[in-house]
Amino acid sequence: MEYVSRVPRPPLDGLIDDLYYLEGTPPYARLMLPPVPAALLIVNLGPPFHIRAGVDLEATEYADGCVVTVPTRAWEFSYPPRTRSVGVHFKAWGTAPFLPMPAAELCDHPVTIEQAWGRPAAVELQDRLATADGPHAMLRLLEDELRRRLCETPGLGLVRHTTSVIEATGGAVPIGDLSAAAGVSNTHLAQRFKELVGVTPKRLARIQRFATTLLALDFAGPVDWAEVAGAAGYFDQAHFGHELRAFTGLTPTRYAEVRRQFLREHPGNVLDSWPLPAD
Repeated sequence: MEYVSRVPRPPLDGLIDDLYYLEGTPPYARLMLPPVPAALLIVNLGPPFHIRAGVDLEATEYADGCVVTVPTRAWEFSYPPRTRSVGVHFKAWGTAPFLPMPAAELCDHPVTIEQAWGRPAAVELQDRLATADGPHAMLRLLEDELRRRLCETPGLGLVRHTTSVIEATGGAVPIGDLSAAAGVSNTHLAQRFKELVGVTPKRLARIQRFATTLLALDFAGPVDWAEVAGAAGYFDQAHFGHELRAFTGLTPTRYAEVRRQFLREHPGNVLDSWPLPAD
């Protein structure tokens, strides 16, 4: 698969990790993506794809693309045989200045580009991207579109600062300490997070600790799960195992097996750092 990435210029770099172009044949028809403390926008330029998010039993088709705010559990992404898209990896709070609705309305319920920005805008953006002169031109075009749509967002500074503390501590921070440091009540902080991130600070901290723990692991050799749990600040190995099952539906042993399957069958694939085969 071809993957081209670009970090946007200020001020978008304070909201976005990178813009990307993706094209090719996916390693698996269905991928399971464990939750991460981040959001995603996809502008689809190929056949429709499907997403089964949260506890939804049925997958939903997305033709023009989608916006995904911070998920609370794993979601399943079904690719067509050949995929082509341009997207944005947002920071946890990054979608707020670009959406007309509170992020909480999208929690585990991705919306289409049309639902977010209207059909005329969605169609025009797809057409402009599809006719652009290569991936780099596409990313510049998408960056310009986001810059044009950037809006002032009350409370974003509070959420951004608090999220940076959660990230710096790997999610191992008492929520009461966060609100006290910010000079606001727990209720006020939770409301702002629901509006701009889609989840509460407590939930975001859980997801941050979970993702930080798993991303640091090397599955090339044996994994001592008790040691992993203790180093990450979980009460014990059972506590970590419960979190892993809650977020992915897999036991630690099964998670390691599936992760190694991906690395063995598709070494060096651009998608091998986090998604898991769902087939």
